[in-house]
Amino acid sequence: MEQARFYSDIAEGPASGNAYWIKTDDGVRVRVGTYQSELEAKGTILLMLGRFGYVERYGRVAKTFAENGFATAIIDWRSQGLSDRMATDPQAGHIESFSDYQKDVAAFIQAADELNMPKPYFLVGVSMGACIGFRAMLDGLPVAASAFISPMWGIKMSTVQRIAAWPLSWGFQKFGIGQKYVPGESGEIYVLETPFEENNLTHNTAMYDYWVKQAQAAPELQIGGPTMSWLYEALAECRRLSRVPSPNVPCITFCGELDQLVDNSSIKKRMAKWPGAKYSMIRNAKHDVLTEIPEVGGDVMAQIFDFFSNIDLSGKDGPA
Repeated sequence: MEQARFYSDIAEGPASGNAYWIKTDDGVRVRVGTYQSELEAKGTILLMLGRFGYVERYGRVAKTFAENGFATAIIDWRSQGLSDRMATDPQAGHIESFSDYQKDVAAFIQAADELNMPKPYFLVGVSMGACIGFRAMLDGLPVAASAFISPMWGIKMSTVQRIAAWPLSWGFQKFGIGQKYVPGESGEIYVLETPFEENNLTHNTAMYDYWVKQAQAAPELQIGGPTMSWLYEALAECRRLSRVPSPNVPCITFCGELDQLVDNSSIKKRMAKWPGAKYSMIRNAKHDVLTEIPEVGGDVMAQIFDFFSNIDLSGKDGPA
């Protein structure tokens, strides 16, 4: 692995932050970031972020993880952050096949192992990252437990939008124009174009300002809207995942009552058929529940730390 660029000044994470270049099996260069904890490590949180995610975006969150004894490993998915972009337009949130994200996951886990990140591993999946992480768990992701934040197990749309989205996105992909943006989307950076009062992510002004400053300082980390190919692949993956049984891994899930991006009914259906899993609908919360103001998000992080800390590993050293 080679050292990759890491923006410590805008991440505001633990001082131990680092980033590395790794290659996937299909030759895509992706970036992985790590943070260590100065406390006796309870394990490593594999942080899988959503469609806007990049290593530095949750630096403050990683600092809270570290203060509670957890190291953190994060990945820039292909087409995001400093990882290779898959579309001609580098601002496009694009994917050829949703299964390609699993190639990123495989390289991510290999990197965590080679960097000797503390075990056991725990998964925290946010939005699209929860969709990718859930699939990885079905394929044997070596985690002792998982926590999902507003998981993208369904995309929120009106009935009319959903009826139109399937054939349109399929057609664009079928005829080789899947790199076109979804109608109404563009290459503009969301947090720079959307006033705080109109944002659909959080009520937390300090967190939103933090993301705005990151975007201003390092626009190369940002992406714009999704492509038609991404939309079709995401819809198809959500449908496939809705038909599979839940993995035999402890799980806790949180979603926001006011979420405008993911379909909360899909989350509720999944959690209803996950034996022993914990599920909370956070009242008045927007999409990014993990960064909501305390008056809304409450003790979500504390619940995750408590959940992970009380997993029965039966004397084992965590997943191999």
